[in-house]
Amino acid sequence: MAQHLRAKALALLARRDYSRAALAKKLAPHAESEAALNCLLDALVAASLLSDARYASNRVGARGVRYGNARLAYELGQEGVPVEEVAAAIAEADAESGRCHLVWQKKFSALPVTLPERARQVRFLRQRGFSSASIRQVLGETELDDVS
Repeated sequence: MAQHLRAKALALLARRDYSRAALAKKLAPHAESEAALNCLLDALVAASLLSDARYASNRVGARGVRYGNARLAYELGQEGVPVEEVAAAIAEADAESGRCHLVWQKKFSALPVTLPERARQVRFLRQRGFSSASIRQVLGETELDDVS
C-alpha cells in the first residue's frame, strides 16, 4: 500500500507543485494511516520533490501578475504554506506598485475624473489585494481613504 501511495503522490507532483498541506489533504483518503502519510511526505521533502518554498515562489510568480501581496499571502496561507515561506516568496516577487499599475492599466487605462469612478477603481484594486500605498501611487493621489 505504501508503494501505491508513493506512486499516487508522484503522479500528482508530476502535474504541478503542491504545498505539503495540500498534498497531504489529497493523499489522506488513500493512506492507511496518518503516520504512513507523514513518513511519505517527509521522504518527498528530503528528496526535494516537495517544497513549500518552491510552491510559494511558483504561485506568487504565476498569480502575482494579477493580484497584490495581501491576496497572495491569504491564498498561500489557505494552502497551508508557513508564514515565513510566504514572506520570502512575496519578498522576491516584483514590486507591488509596478504590478498594481499593470493591472490598473489593463482594466482602466485612464485616471478617474469623477468621485464615483475613482471609488470604483480603488475598490477594484483593493479587491485584487493591492495595498493602499500602491493604489495611491498608481492613481497619483494622497488621500484615497476618504473615497471608500
